[in-house]
Amino acid sequence: MEEKRKSKLWLKKVSWPFRWKPQKLQTIIVDTVVFKILSVAEAVVLVSTLCFFYLCCGCNF
Repeated sequence: MEEKRKSKLWLKKVSWPFRWKPQKLQTIIVDTVVFKILSVAEAVVLVSTLCFFYLCCGCNF
């Protein structure tokens, strides 16, 4: 019986970094909104970079 207890204690000590911590609902909502805003901003930057390239360099490869 003591051996099982020791093995469970060892498992608890080893596995603690791999456990998920519970997230609050507010954090999840903020992450979702920020992700969407940054995705749109990144898309705008990529499209504007492509347009700038074609305006300045043209289609002369």
